[in-house]
Amino acid sequence: MTGALPSSIIAGISFIGRSGGVVKTLGGFKKGHHTVPDAVNATTNAFLGKLCAGELAADGETLFQSVRTGLGYKRKDVGLAVAGQSAVLAAKDFSVEIFYALEDGDASRYTVTTTLRELRNAELARTAEFAGIFAGKFLEISFGLKKGARVEGVIDAIEALDEEEAGGLRVSYPSDCSECEIVVAGVDARVRCTGASLEMVFPRAGGPAELMDGFVAVRGAFAISKVLGGMIG
Repeated sequence: MTGALPSSIIAGISFIGRSGGVVKTLGGFKKGHHTVPDAVNATTNAFLGKLCAGELAADGETLFQSVRTGLGYKRKDVGLAVAGQSAVLAAKDFSVEIFYALEDGDASRYTVTTTLRELRNAELARTAEFAGIFAGKFLEISFGLKKGARVEGVIDAIEALDEEEAGGLRVSYPSDCSECEIVVAGVDARVRCTGASLEMVFPRAGGPAELMDGFVAVRGAFAISKVLGGMIG
């Protein structure tokens, strides 16, 4: 992509997109026969899996055809499995999961989470064909950290910088320091460190290459600190 990511530090990269809607608008919902869920649990999510079967199958098939034709894959290069609430596309260079679930806090609505994982061909993400398939799909990028990172250490490293050194880096966190959110000058995204991962949440959806460009800017800003730079290489 734009500089190799150290495999000794980064366990994996995920690109995440989210959408959703109202449960009673799903094709499998029959007015007068079905009742809108009023709680989120295993039973109601299993019910959602039946209601969304048509939409999920269509989503998966559309993605399969886009990947197969757009990237010139043959039958052995890509496959699709649809079951329950999820559709998983397994391709030779990456995988994508589409997952339907009831929305936390409002069981009358559902969310659709699309996750691109296991991107094994870094240059593929920079091609026009890949960009065309996944344009505007993702809002988040998440880096799993093999060794993890002490959230307190990240906070202390930023707070130890003087104003000139920080160059616009700022940090906020709850009292238990379970995670922290970092503001990086010039990066239009929320940067969150949970200890197990470093996540970036963007205000507008984009393709994988666009999200990676934002990460490169964060990586450059973190280079001013040994602790921060060591977290992502």
